[in-house]
Amino acid sequence: MSISLVTGGAGFIGSNLVEVLVKRGQRVRVLDNLSTGKRENLDGIWSHIDFREVDLLDESAVRKACEGVDTIFHQAAIPSVPRSITDPLLTHQVNVDGTVNLLIAARDARVRRVIYAASSSAYGDTPTMPKHEEMLPLPISPYAVQKLAGELYMTSFHRVYEMETVSLRYFNIFGPRQDAASPYSGVLAKFITAMLQDQAPTIHGDGKQSRDFTYIDNAVQANLKAALAPAKKVAGKTFNVATGERYDLNQTFNVLKKIIGFEGKPIYAEPRTGDVKHSLADIRAAQEGLGYAPEVGFEEGLRRTVEWYRSTQSAQGVTASTAKR
Repeated sequence: MSISLVTGGAGFIGSNLVEVLVKRGQRVRVLDNLSTGKRENLDGIWSHIDFREVDLLDESAVRKACEGVDTIFHQAAIPSVPRSITDPLLTHQVNVDGTVNLLIAARDARVRRVIYAASSSAYGDTPTMPKHEEMLPLPISPYAVQKLAGELYMTSFHRVYEMETVSLRYFNIFGPRQDAASPYSGVLAKFITAMLQDQAPTIHGDGKQSRDFTYIDNAVQANLKAALAPAKKVAGKTFNVATGERYDLNQTFNVLKKIIGFEGKPIYAEPRTGDVKHSLADIRAAQEGLGYAPEVGFEEGLRRTVEWYRSTQSAQGVTASTAKR
């Protein structure tokens, strides 16, 4: 049986993907240096995976991790616009140099296909809506530049070495296991955890900035379809992964307010540097090339995510209470 390698497999998106691959009976190798990933994200499936605590910049270890692999799902990154602004060198090393290391190792190991977690931030703040793959990228932040560079390397390795590479431009993925404790975590994780604790969430700007929020199950589905789609349809190409709908942060707050039963109001703060004002995807290319179709809508995704954070906080409360005895 072939092996699937998931880089960043202990992280938010990676661990959700690993779990589904394991449920499907596939052999899965996980590579993660645990700088942002968490071991508990893989609880319940440790006996079903080959886990390797490896940094993408460790060329020898990455080469060994690619041996015997058929498909690589490259999710590993430092996925944060603010952090890339604070530390552009480190984020470049991980997001760009680490990706090149992986591509070289995959080429030499004759890996069949590499699927890359690209980012909608590559589009920048252009006014054109919806964003489609033929648009000229205009990245604003160092993170956006880094993720776009990874895309271009994927395309280059396809053209030069005939590797099957597929880039998936994620649009604001959210769902269970997103780390709300990190200062660089997604806005929905922060909103939900604050409101569950009866605290006012912070909205940077006027709240009219909008996003094509995409539930994690849709991103996992896109990866699985990208692994199986005919090479002539997907190799060397980039696809948007989103829902094709957008909600602004004020709308999002109001939806969460109803789901959670929160009675307060948000706190408005200064806009964040590097943030894009609006984001909306055209997903026709993914529908045609991958057979992708969003399975979980925005509000249902929010309900599932709230329930996960609620159950997690309850479990942590029980653990803390037990520890005090």
